[in-house]
Amino acid sequence: MTADPATPSATVKVDIWSDIACPWCFIGKRKFEEAVRRFDGSVEVEYHSFELSPDTPVDFEGDEVDFLSKHKGMPADQVRGMLDTVAGIASEVGLAYDFEHLQHTNTVKAHELLHFAKANGRQAEMKERLLHAYFEEGRHVGRVDDLVTLAAEVGLDEQEAREALETGRHLDDVRSDQAQAQAFGITGVPFFVLDGKYGISGAQAPETFVQALEQVASEVAR
Repeated sequence: MTADPATPSATVKVDIWSDIACPWCFIGKRKFEEAVRRFDGSVEVEYHSFELSPDTPVDFEGDEVDFLSKHKGMPADQVRGMLDTVAGIASEVGLAYDFEHLQHTNTVKAHELLHFAKANGRQAEMKERLLHAYFEEGRHVGRVDDLVTLAAEVGLDEQEAREALETGRHLDDVRSDQAQAQAFGITGVPFFVLDGKYGISGAQAPETFVQALEQVASEVAR
């Protein structure tokens, strides 16, 4: 008995480049997750590091409006309007962004923690926890102490997480991800790579992701 060729059966590998400090990455995550729920097949997800503002200090003096005003050279009122728009879009996918209390920071240590979590089978949980902490809880995600606390909240060993972060054990893994992004020509995130060869940029509608997953699954299954 042969399988129905219309039914995807092969696992689709999806590599996602994103940054913790990227509001569209959390929105895109929710839209992609909805697509996976609708998709009649198996999906394997791996997150990869991308720093939008690598020159940001760990302890940035000011709020998100201050940062974007300086970083993008936009008037503060224009930035506030933009953030209100983004928060509205986030709410449509069930997210409660709190830009007023967001603590802007350098995200390289958070990316190192994600690699530590991946090595310990908790990358998906750690990614969700970091995004929720940053955008919805006003938590600091740039300092080792704060990151170790968040790591423990998803079941990772605090002492091991601290050792990994303080020694920079996974910094090379972060840089490798960034080099691969450059090789792919990725200049903005979120960026989704399906089966190592099909790229989707941005927080697309779930329908777009479903269509891409179905197409790739049918090709992989051949």
